Amino acid sequence: MGSTFHLPEYCPPDFGARPLRDALLARCEPAPEDGVLPDNFHATSNLPEYVQVEKGKWVLCPESRMDAAILVDGQALRVVEPRDVRKGDRVVVGRSEDGEDGVFVHVNGFGANARPCGKFQFNVRRTRESPFSHDYDSLYELLRYERENRGWIVWVLGPAISFDKDSRDAMVALINHGYCHAILAGNALATHDLEAALYGTALGQDIYHQRRHPLGHYHHLDVLNRARRCTSTDSFVRSAGVSEGVVAACVAKGIPLVLAGSIRDDGPLPGVIADVYQSQREMRVHARRATTVVAVATQLHAIAFGNMLPSYQVSPAGVRPVYFYIVDVSEFAVDKLTNRGSAQVTSITTNAQDFTVNLRRALIPSNDLPP
Repeated sequence: MGSTFHLPEYCPPDFGARPLRDALLARCEPAPEDGVLPDNFHATSNLPEYVQVEKGKWVLCPESRMDAAILVDGQALRVVEPRDVRKGDRVVVGRSEDGEDGVFVHVNGFGANARPCGKFQFNVRRTRESPFSHDYDSLYELLRYERENRGWIVWVLGPAISFDKDSRDAMVALINHGYCHAILAGNALATHDLEAALYGTALGQDIYHQRRHPLGHYHHLDVLNRARRCTSTDSFVRSAGVSEGVVAACVAKGIPLVLAGSIRDDGPLPGVIADVYQSQREMRVHARRATTVVAVATQLHAIAFGNMLPSYQVSPAGVRPVYFYIVDVSEFAVDKLTNRGSAQVTSITTNAQDFTVNLRRALIPSNDLPP
């Protein structure tokens, strides 16, 4: 079944009308030191932002995101993290967002089709009592559209996906049927997925009937120990003959799996990125490409990626929205991302198993699934 989803049309600001017609040029000051911004620097949002670089010439930031700086080089703009600014770079200054300082943040670029939002709305709550039927149906259509139109669907996953047989099988089916183009996670997701493949457990508990295995708490440690004899997680999957699960599906399909390390990690698996800033750089590769993001049961990873993600993407075809769904059983977790400035986020309060199984049933015909 094809998608009936249609991207909303982007409507740029009317720079020929007042007050934007009379706006001043953006002001720039040189960065005083490497990694240091001038006073009164302008910090970006994840909304479309325009900079007036010469009279009547407004340039759209190509990759805006939360809390970055805008550098001007002639009529070209670069959006960079403050630590990546170099001494002498021309940094946009001024904190007005209505064009007064030559910077305009465009809130309603996608018109009536966009979710109502202001500039960085805070404390927008949805609870377990909220109705989610429309959100599910919209997501089904969106994911079909992205698969059919070469979108880039990024999943941000917590280890809960690996703890249950049905959620794990559902995620594998979504990967195998083209609904996943990259996965961002931590050491635990991959470790317990491999534990499930080799022992049928996660943290020593059977992933189907939840029974504890004798000495099962060693299972993930044994997996880590075996894997660390290999040069990479991919090579371990092949050498250990792992043929099912999320990690094996990623290896078989060539799906990027970015595993960011944390202080809590055992092991970790080979390939887990211990340097937090290198992890961020690898995640940003997919933030630049992402057209839809689905974050499931991983509060800190979801907030981190949300802060890297623009609410729009610029391509030769034009400007389109970037969609972001966060799914968690905790109301606190789903609210927190919106409260951190990701205004375009849609939250669904449910557990990882129900969510992924619902997606599999809606998106993948039963005759396409293994018995």
